[in-house]
Amino acid sequence: MIKICLLAAVLCMVSYCGFLVRSYAHPSRSLEQPHRYYDARFNDMQNRHVKAAMECGIPQPVKDREEAEAMRRKYMLVEIRTCRRYKVAKLTHSVPYLTKDAARLLKDIGRNFQDSLSSKNILPHKIIVTSVLRTDEDVKKLGKHNINASSNSVHRYATTFDISYKSFEPVGMKWKTDSGTLKNVLAEVLQDLRQDGRCYVRYEKNQACFHITVRR
Repeated sequence: MIKICLLAAVLCMVSYCGFLVRSYAHPSRSLEQPHRYYDARFNDMQNRHVKAAMECGIPQPVKDREEAEAMRRKYMLVEIRTCRRYKVAKLTHSVPYLTKDAARLLKDIGRNFQDSLSSKNILPHKIIVTSVLRTDEDVKKLGKHNINASSNSVHRYATTFDISYKSFEPVGMKWKTDSGTLKNVLAEVLQDLRQDGRCYVRYEKNQACFHITVRR
């Protein structure tokens, strides 16, 4: 009797997994657009990002990690942690703090991305945040490894974050959808928020990310 019950349970599990596979059948692979396509759509230049950051962010850049902690308390910055909406990658040249408006924007991007995947019957994934608030010390260190790093980095105002378009975190079942399809969905989400006046977005080909600054 026990064996029969176990067999029935196994069959039910197999049937349920089959249902999930059918429910989230992989759509036809979306052809990833060439870099020039994203360059043209997300071409907000540095001056726009800097202006928005100076309007919305902390009043002045921070020198180092110790000062960043003081600024976090003084200006009530939000600590960004991995959650059900997004994953925060291991940060080597930034600290996970954003203004409240920027943190809200990030949360909305993560939610809208997952909602869009669901509506398209694409397996659930999280976006991955790769850079957040940079101190002057971080910027200096980064410049030694990245010739494209700007000494006037807009990341210094706690208004800006980067989201990878090459890597995504699968949720639950570890069946991955190709990154080209996920990148296209993320681009649609960012374009909608950009058109609503929520943010500026720059496509960073060399860093494989979308560079995003919150607006008022």
